[in-house]
Amino acid sequence: MTNTDGVRASSVLDRVLVLEMVRVTEAAAIAAAKLVGRGDEKAADAAAVEAMRAALNELPMDGTVVIGEGERDEAPMLYIGEKVGSAQGSGPKIDIALDPLEGTTITAKAGPNSLAVLAIAEQGCLLNAPDTYMDKIAIGPGYAPGLVAIDRSPADNVRALAKAKGIAPSEVMVCVLDRPRHAAIIAELRALGCGIMLIPAPAAGASRI
Repeated sequence: MTNTDGVRASSVLDRVLVLEMVRVTEAAAIAAAKLVGRGDEKAADAAAVEAMRAALNELPMDGTVVIGEGERDEAPMLYIGEKVGSAQGSGPKIDIALDPLEGTTITAKAGPNSLAVLAIAEQGCLLNAPDTYMDKIAIGPGYAPGLVAIDRSPADNVRALAKAKGIAPSEVMVCVLDRPRHAAIIAELRALGCGIMLIPAPAAGASRI
């Protein structure tokens, strides 16, 4: 794929934009850091969004947000379909997935591990996903493919993993996002006797997890 000047987007990604994207996330993180512990999730998120948008708009690219924080009527979020970059129509066409501040509640409460997140690829190489929640499952390395599956119950997956490890299900520790919608999953796992590490949830609507 080339732009109007015959420059492959992939070569620009390699030479310029990858390093610049580090500065984009850095700008968002610095802006949000000024509001750490202030108790205002929305202000921290808005600061990160505006800083990330400004930094993206300085880059010589024709960028499109394909995974963002909502649609146009939810501004100031970086919405799905928003165009960013200073070279619209002439620069390399870049798809962008982002979350300027993953962990707004964590930031507001001065907790650890909030993130500014961004991924880029040539146009058409990232899934253009609508706002939705997805079920996700993951285990550590070294296990056979298919040992756990998203369409099985949490208890069945824990039993399968415990069997593969040669331990009792009660010895398995499971990470679950601490959300009201996960109450049934948490209850099922606790009934099995395994441990649960609850991941602090960001502000409602601020995450696609």
